[in-house]
Amino acid sequence: MEKILDIIEAIAHEKNISRESAIEAFKEALINTAKKLTSPSSSFEAIIDNDTKTYTINKVITVVADDDEKLEEEPDSYISLSEAKEFDDSIEIGDQLKEEFILEDHGRTASANLFRELEYHVQRRIEQDLFEKYREKVGTVMLGTVNRIDSDDNTHVEIGELKGILTRRNRIKGESFKRGDTIRALLRYVSVDPQYGLFLELTRTSPKFLEALMANEVPEIADGVVEIVGAARIPGERAKIALKTDQMNVDPIGAAVGVKGVRINAVSEELNGENIDCIEYSPIPEIYITRALSPAITQSIKIDAEEKKAIINITGDQKAKAIGKSGINIRLASMLTGYTIELNEVEGVTERQPENAGHAEAEKTTDTSALEDLFK
Repeated sequence: MEKILDIIEAIAHEKNISRESAIEAFKEALINTAKKLTSPSSSFEAIIDNDTKTYTINKVITVVADDDEKLEEEPDSYISLSEAKEFDDSIEIGDQLKEEFILEDHGRTASANLFRELEYHVQRRIEQDLFEKYREKVGTVMLGTVNRIDSDDNTHVEIGELKGILTRRNRIKGESFKRGDTIRALLRYVSVDPQYGLFLELTRTSPKFLEALMANEVPEIADGVVEIVGAARIPGERAKIALKTDQMNVDPIGAAVGVKGVRINAVSEELNGENIDCIEYSPIPEIYITRALSPAITQSIKIDAEEKKAIINITGDQKAKAIGKSGINIRLASMLTGYTIELNEVEGVTERQPENAGHAEAEKTTDTSALEDLFK
């Protein structure tokens, strides 16, 4: 087996793995083959010579004290000090005796075992490289093609070298796919399963999917000018997303919505028509919670920071808006802010005043005495 490194490098190129990974796989295959031909308890080392492009296998025996238990547990890997001194008086405990193991002396059995071991370890390296590659992409949007729908209504998606699985619970209610469809979904994690092997678990229901779609659609978010503080979703129904910016000349809500709503509508369309409310984040809980309950107008709010609870006074005509259909608005507000929200109905009617209404009815004045000091 001369020039073995040429063969290993060819395997690395063919399997699209690094040269280093292929060499490590070959070393493990050599060691495991040697153990199968001798004893599982034996210790071996494999050495690759980069200059001659050949390999050497050494059986390694470690010197231990005469009363060491390892002599009985693994007799093929250890030798007593007194026995080792029969070969060399200078040997001490911890030294290693090495004897070259010639694989070719074992004929076809060795070749067959080495082939199987090499195939196994190369495949493990391929899977490990893929695992690391896609693990770095967890939390990002993946694009794939639907391959099939199984009996459990799981959607199998082809994504690059791996297959992704979009389970029913990770799919937006009401949407369905057929073979050949191109779909986008968030990569939740990379997993190894006895049934599916190495696969990608996908989701379209996570709030992180909404955040990723917004980042893809809104350049200000992708560039970090506008920051997504949090998001809450009832998949396929409604969502709330909190935005903030440190730049005074940037409107985070306007940037997210886009001209005539083109940006937010594109995201909503991807989410099967999900309604998305954009609110501006505030570090003041009272303001943040009040905004999260929009479109309802609150009268007053009392915060219990320790209990993470907000008690809100609200008029009867606004209570239904605060709760929303099937309680969806108050649930989303609570999920977004992290506060338990309790509504307390008070008497009265709240009417939303149009912007600048107060200024429209203000009386004009011709008195300019207040400005006289400026010109002295």
